[in-house]
Amino acid sequence: MLLALALGCSDLTAPVPNRTQATTSSPEVAKVAAKESPPEPGPEPAHGEERISATHLLIMYQGSMRAPGSITRTKSEARALAERLLARIKQGDSFDDLVRKYSDEPGAATRAGKLRPFKRGQLVRPFADAAFALGVGQLSGVVETPFGFHIIRRDS
Repeated sequence: MLLALALGCSDLTAPVPNRTQATTSSPEVAKVAAKESPPEPGPEPAHGEERISATHLLIMYQGSMRAPGSITRTKSEARALAERLLARIKQGDSFDDLVRKYSDEPGAATRAGKLRPFKRGQLVRPFADAAFALGVGQLSGVVETPFGFHIIRRDS
């Protein structure tokens, strides 16, 4: 199981559900389903694997993974909002203030979107790829994951 709670952001670290997984208890079907299921993370990576920390702003939309019922914006509205917020940050608005005000991540207001240090394999791939590609202090563009649209700042 991924270290969702250790990162403090269960939304990003949860595996994407496997829609091909069998729902029957037949041993033959279970073997096929096991072959189709994504592999579980292995043992802890070797000593020295890079860990980084990041802060993010998440804009969810109706139908995005783990979006609460209170989220009613469409996917295109969510993308547009994320792009407007990115433009504001680039114009000098405080990233941390915008995270507290707009992020849909549970707990974002109190943590200001800060994630605990993580390794690449602990997060969904689009998020991890974007975060690890940034230099310290750099800001991503709008990054789409199954959870919605993110703006990521690499902190370390």
